[in-house]
Amino acid sequence: MSKALFSTRVAGVVGQGWLVGGFLFLYLPILTLIIYSFNASPLPSVWGGFTFEWYTKLLDDSEIIAGLWLSVKIAFLSACLSVVFGLLAAFALVKYKRFTGRTLFSGMVNAPLVMPEVIQGVSLLLLLVSVQKAVGFPERGMMTILLGHSVMGLAYAAVVISARLQDLPPQLEEAAMDLGARPWQVFHLVTLPMISQSLASAWLLTFSLSLDDVVITAFLNGPGSTTLPLVIFSRARLGLSPSINAVATLIIVAVAVCVTIASIWLARAERRRAAEISAAQRSNP
Repeated sequence: MSKALFSTRVAGVVGQGWLVGGFLFLYLPILTLIIYSFNASPLPSVWGGFTFEWYTKLLDDSEIIAGLWLSVKIAFLSACLSVVFGLLAAFALVKYKRFTGRTLFSGMVNAPLVMPEVIQGVSLLLLLVSVQKAVGFPERGMMTILLGHSVMGLAYAAVVISARLQDLPPQLEEAAMDLGARPWQVFHLVTLPMISQSLASAWLLTFSLSLDDVVITAFLNGPGSTTLPLVIFSRARLGLSPSINAVATLIIVAVAVCVTIASIWLARAERRRAAEISAAQRSNP
């Protein structure tokens, strides 16, 4: 065996080892959590047999159910707002290269990506408290959490959508305008369908970020607005119970199903779009 071939095989084995180790590091804790959600023992570190007891007890845990429902509502609404405003921000930054204040606007859009969440939470708290004292709205609760999560999610959505907008061939939009389409029609009929996959990806990303956020939520929540991450965090200080493992398992399963469905839909949409482009190129040599 030559030295070069031996080095190549060693490099391949080492690379595969790092890959397996990385996957184990990421997913072994999740797998352990799922297994211990069926633990009959109330002690999280002692296996006492297999049971569904903790899943049935979730139905009687009003605090967890209320926190989960509030988290899902906030995550859904904040994801929608983040995608809408992220799309507007990305469209302005990509399509309009020069306008007054562009550098400042770009910095403000990207600031939440690099700013610690503690700083964001304190800043938003001071701002919203000042606004509430001035105009009497909004009260600390679901609305303030929604605003905070939307500000955070806007930055992530803008990055995802901007990457897709930059890859779009401008000839398609120019051709539509040459055929008489108005700017709104070009955006609605040409641009929007071609970036639909990035919109879906941005929505899933911002939904996940909002669903598990603790820091910003802790600053902006109020009486009666305790989300599921705050419930879990408060109970963790007293020792985790298998009920927390059970609700976490349900969330993991739900997220996995949604991501799988979205991935299949995005893959099919991409293949369909590639086929349409190929067919158009063959019909117009």
